[in-house]
Amino acid sequence: MATPVGWSQGGSGSVCLAFDQLRDVIESQEELIHQLRNVMVLQDENFVSKEEFQAVEKKLVEEKAAHAKTKVLLAKEEEKLQFALGEVEVLSKQLEKEKLAFEKALSCVKSRVLQESSKKDQLITKCNEIESHIIKQEDILNGKENEIKELQQAISEQKQILRNHMSDFRIQKQQENYMAQVLDQKHKKASGMRQARSHQHLREK
Repeated sequence: MATPVGWSQGGSGSVCLAFDQLRDVIESQEELIHQLRNVMVLQDENFVSKEEFQAVEKKLVEEKAAHAKTKVLLAKEEEKLQFALGEVEVLSKQLEKEKLAFEKALSCVKSRVLQESSKKDQLITKCNEIESHIIKQEDILNGKENEIKELQQAISEQKQILRNHMSDFRIQKQQENYMAQVLDQKHKKASGMRQARSHQHLREK
């Protein structure tokens, strides 16, 4: 008797072992019964004694009874084996469902990881662009600050020049005022002398 197809020793190894052992016992008993029958035939041909025949017949009956018991045990073990195979099939289907669910979940996780990785790459690219723009703006601001410093320096120089001009203008103004005062004093003095001479001339007349 062959082992049923699809049987896995990993699920019910003890049941399979008992089944194989019972099968071997039955094969041995059938072989012994066959031998006993051959002996009985030979004894009939050789005119064996009644005692020997009865002993062989008794042994044959015992072997048949043991063989019947063994068949019953084999049927029970075969029933256990079929039940175990059914459980194995159920567990296999459940395992297959869990495997498919796991693969589906794993696929979803991989897809999400790829999406998050893509978002991360996009954010990194955007951050790099913003950083580059900031660097450019800083360069522009630095250039503007340098221009402002240059303008402030030019304004300071112009203010200094203007102060110098104002100082020169005040000095020149003061000089002009002084010269005007001197000329005015001379003019008054000369006018006074002319008036005195005119009065003296009138007296002499």
